[in-house]
Amino acid sequence: MSASSSASTGNGIARFILYTLLALFCVYYLLPLYVMVVNSLKPLSEITSGGMMSLPETLTFAPWQSAWSQAQVGVEATGLRPYFINSIQMVVPAVALSTLLGALNGYVLTKWPFRGSTILFGLLLFGCFIPFQIVLIPMARMLGLMGLAGSVPGLIFVHLVYGIGFSTLYFRNYYAAFPTELVRAAQIDGAGFFTIFWRILLPSSGPIAVVCIIWQFTNIWNDFLFGASFSDFDSQPMTVALNNLVQSSTGVKEYNVHFAGAIMAALPTLLVYIVAGRYFVRGLMAGSVKG
Repeated sequence: MSASSSASTGNGIARFILYTLLALFCVYYLLPLYVMVVNSLKPLSEITSGGMMSLPETLTFAPWQSAWSQAQVGVEATGLRPYFINSIQMVVPAVALSTLLGALNGYVLTKWPFRGSTILFGLLLFGCFIPFQIVLIPMARMLGLMGLAGSVPGLIFVHLVYGIGFSTLYFRNYYAAFPTELVRAAQIDGAGFFTIFWRILLPSSGPIAVVCIIWQFTNIWNDFLFGASFSDFDSQPMTVALNNLVQSSTGVKEYNVHFAGAIMAALPTLLVYIVAGRYFVRGLMAGSVKG
């Protein structure tokens, strides 16, 4: 057997072992999702009889219906639907505003620097690493003074303030690699501050905007602490309502309903990553880790 044949055989064995290990890790990682899906489609009697890992003998969507519109949450049988709507109403404006303001901040810090701009960027960057627990009391006080306590607009404001630091970081590093000569040429042609931003910088910001949107959407949708701290019963986001759904069960736990509710809460972020995950990686490679 030649040396090249031996090397080829060795590479084939190594590749087989690697792919086998990756497949095992993939199965291990996806096992909780499998358990959630199959048990959300079973009657409760099948789960309590010890068949948690088996496929449903009787396929039913009643747990999904119960979690969505009839499950016991708090003191009223309202289901997760109104809280899902609360999360949508909170996430969409918070993500849009924080992304737009981050883009504007990154534009100013890179193409219109001023005295102290580096210090300002450092303070914004420092704000990214402040633990959530530290700001609970000051933020609650501010929301009370602004008349936004216990409301969806209040949650939008909280996530907007906390998200500006991350979005500014992304866009500042992306715009740092953008040719300043184009901005100066536009100025010579008579373009103003906002004209340059809207017509030159922003149209070229697609990759980093996707990164920022996915990052912000995931963090805001999955947040529990701010939702539990700054909302009342009518303005609770999906994560808080899901916790209340699980905790409110008395007697026999309705695991199938809980699994269905958990999948509902996870579906939006899962869909975002399925649809735009590859653009997230491309955006990171395009400049968000530079600077």
